[in-house]
Amino acid sequence: MKRHIIYSAAIAVTLLFNSCATNPVTGKRDVSFVSEGQELAMGQEADPQIVAQYGLVQNPTLQKFIQEKGQQMAAVSHRPNLKYEFKIVDSPILNAFAVPGGYVYFTRGIMAHFNNEAQFAGVLGHEIGHITARHSAQQQTKAIITQGVLLGGMIAFPDLAQFGDLAGQGASLLFLKFGRDDERQSDELGVEYSTKIGYNAHEMADFFQTLARQGQQAGQGEIPEWQSTHPNPTNRYSTVHQLADQWQQKVTGSQFAVNRDSYLRMIDGLVYGEDPKQGFVENSIFYHPELKFQFPIPANWQYQNTPQQVQMAPKDGKALMFLRLAQGTSLEAAAQQMVQANQLQVIESKQVTVNGLPALALIGQQTPPQDQQQTQQQQAPIQALSYFIQYGGNIYNLTGVTAATDFNTYFPSFSNTMQNFRQLTDPEKINRKPEVVSIKKVTRDATLSQALKSFNMPDKRLEELAILNGMTLTAKVSAGTLIKVLERR
Repeated sequence: MKRHIIYSAAIAVTLLFNSCATNPVTGKRDVSFVSEGQELAMGQEADPQIVAQYGLVQNPTLQKFIQEKGQQMAAVSHRPNLKYEFKIVDSPILNAFAVPGGYVYFTRGIMAHFNNEAQFAGVLGHEIGHITARHSAQQQTKAIITQGVLLGGMIAFPDLAQFGDLAGQGASLLFLKFGRDDERQSDELGVEYSTKIGYNAHEMADFFQTLARQGQQAGQGEIPEWQSTHPNPTNRYSTVHQLADQWQQKVTGSQFAVNRDSYLRMIDGLVYGEDPKQGFVENSIFYHPELKFQFPIPANWQYQNTPQQVQMAPKDGKALMFLRLAQGTSLEAAAQQMVQANQLQVIESKQVTVNGLPALALIGQQTPPQDQQQTQQQQAPIQALSYFIQYGGNIYNLTGVTAATDFNTYFPSFSNTMQNFRQLTDPEKINRKPEVVSIKKVTRDATLSQALKSFNMPDKRLEELAILNGMTLTAKVSAGTLIKVLERR
């Protein structure tokens, strides 16, 4: 027995040794079960899913800017051999993220909140740092060692993940969350890389304050997506300032740029918040101006709108409802495709009309196979109410999903939303213009609050605009200073 244990231990040590790879950043040997080729394959698979889920911002000037700066920074990074791609996704959330293999994404929400090129460069370096330090590979290796899942990501509604692809798993599985040590290392690399291409990394530290303030304004101490699992903002602020001093001493003879005005002029006209043409919510009703439909969202439910679907859920996460385009040339074919794809047993199905539109309604149930090793809670059947509605040359599928034991509780909410799907005819909603970032020049010395009011910004949005400008409302702004306001264009 003792020899067997020693022999097994020797095999384990050998496997671990053979799985070691030199970390490009530290130069040390790390245990890794993920090869560079696998990283590349992961990124290539993830990219089209991310683009499909969010869409890209069509702004050639901004896209050229991030591509040029990204390639410049990649060249001074620890993995210059990778083929990097840099994209702006069409989401109002403040977020930047990277996936293995060299893919880096910024949301238009975070681009709107940068106030100079140096802030952008610091975050760009942070995300490239996740790639160069192979943080995704390390996280997955740890998961394999602990017999966890290979891709431990965010599923919006984990209680319903077993309901096929209806839980909206998609590309969200690919957004790995890193530990605080990884985040600190990426902060260090962000300072290093941005300094090496000539930017003032002190501005990166200042942007952390914008993130913290935005989170506080969101309520209940909510943290912006990009900042979740990151080190304490106050400590992070101080550490990055110290690192910026150190790297500026190393890179002697350089001028460290901020480039505030040039950046602000680039984002003039950038859509801010929800883009109405993609759908928007007002008074708990979802409106889609381009497709000309509307439906109510249950009271106190959260929602997420993407180009592929609208998802809604109560805060307890015990139910999920979504709308998306159905597959099929008829109501019956669309319903059959959904039933087969999700292995549903149809309990009831009938032809109906919804506000004059032809529709098909069905109730179905999904029971996981008995041979699957699942918890008792996961073995509970999932029950769904689905409406397939024919309108405007499309078939729309509204589906509500919950545990069979909770179905009667959520049925009224599901049914009310589905039966109130209707044509949108209100010209004001159809022609709603998006809010955009508009760059204005201050005409006289004033506080930021006074300057914003001079451009007719409402009092209730002054703090939001102060955060957007990376200033306090009492900050002094001189005549000729560029600031951000919001307009509808």
